Amino acid sequence: MDGINFNLRTRDLFRIFDKLRHVHDKYASYFRNKTRSAATQSFRYIQGKFLKRGRGNMTEYAKVVPDCNNQSLQNAISESPWDERPVIDQIQRDVTELIGDPVNGSIHVDESGFVKKGTESVGVASQYCGRLGKVENCQVGVFLGYANGAYRTLIDEAIYLPKKWIEDQERLEKCGVPEDVVFKTKAELALEMILHARDNGVPFGWVGMDCFYGEQPWLRNEIDAKGIVYIADIPVDTRVWLNKPETGIPERKGDRGRIPTKEKVLEGEPDPIEVRNLKDQLDAEQWNHVFVRDTERKELWSNIVCIRVYPVVDGLPGDEIWLIIRIDDGDESVKYQFSNAPPDTGVERFAQMSCSRYWIERAFEDGKGIAGLADYQVRGWDGWHHHMALSLLAMLTLLMMVMDLGKKAELLTVQDVKEILEVMLPKKEITEREILEIIEEKHRARYSARMSHHRRND
Repeated sequence: MDGINFNLRTRDLFRIFDKLRHVHDKYASYFRNKTRSAATQSFRYIQGKFLKRGRGNMTEYAKVVPDCNNQSLQNAISESPWDERPVIDQIQRDVTELIGDPVNGSIHVDESGFVKKGTESVGVASQYCGRLGKVENCQVGVFLGYANGAYRTLIDEAIYLPKKWIEDQERLEKCGVPEDVVFKTKAELALEMILHARDNGVPFGWVGMDCFYGEQPWLRNEIDAKGIVYIADIPVDTRVWLNKPETGIPERKGDRGRIPTKEKVLEGEPDPIEVRNLKDQLDAEQWNHVFVRDTERKELWSNIVCIRVYPVVDGLPGDEIWLIIRIDDGDESVKYQFSNAPPDTGVERFAQMSCSRYWIERAFEDGKGIAGLADYQVRGWDGWHHHMALSLLAMLTLLMMVMDLGKKAELLTVQDVKEILEVMLPKKEITEREILEIIEEKHRARYSARMSHHRRND
């Protein structure tokens, strides 16, 4: 092809199963203990993710993966006692080796809701589901992603347990939640993952957060105190001062009433301004037209302004930080962000940081659309974490294959690799007896669910 590097050949495709096996073999020891091994079934679980088109689950995987059945997968994912933490820590080390960069690499915090029926799946509750934009009966997972340019993947996970779950000992025991698990907010889970990734040697230039995390001053302050640079989305009604107002303990007016002891912004000082109103007060020369990245069809440019402000924190001015306001060409929406980057940071760097969340959103699309992140048949604590760890391992495998095969096809995508895997991986030929066994097993599961429902309503 003129102007495009495309030297991918049939022999390259025939090696893809060996590449998948090679990646998994590196992790096989993590799926074993002294008496049992889930290594074979974990490999087949990942095979099922790649072979199944559309939404999948263990029943569907068992139909397409050779030498596989639903019960063996259930045992490996839901019952087997292997620990997912060593798997995730190894994923982080491999991502570091593959695309790690202390300047241009970034980690990002985000969450995802998984709609579920019933009340028995671990952490399920009526709570806000970001994917649907409303309150729904769902589980919520907090995730950590890594990006370096267009290369991206997820590198950690945690399930959020609402307070009413932590207070219900019977439900905790039924789902196998460890005894040492205590209530933690989503932001607390996020901070733990950020610090764990750093301590595990993951190199990054900054942490990115959406509005839910970015509007929490304590989280920003904790990250700043650890010497980590962040860029955090904030709501449009966030208030700031352009100049730090004077504060103090006001004098008591008259002889009555309590003597003031609380520090406040003194009378006569200007009121803070909402960032959406501040945008309209800026001079034209304060804006910068900056190249952001290439898209599939054109270059993306943004109008960006970066100014020093003092955010309102509990009614007082917080430490001076950056306010970034960005409007992408061809897009009327306005994005507002805070950053604790050094005072001499340039606008091009802010443009790079500001737009990096796009790739983590793409990572979630990869995870859900290709690696089966949202498709699972588990209810317990171990099952949820096992599924997520194997989904992250599947995403890492896709990234490795994109980078490897991309040497011969420079515009290769993870979706392309998924389509190659669908064709090249070995597939099970279903016999008449096997399809009857599958249907019978599904009937048993439905009957069990029906009887469970009747018992709950008696």
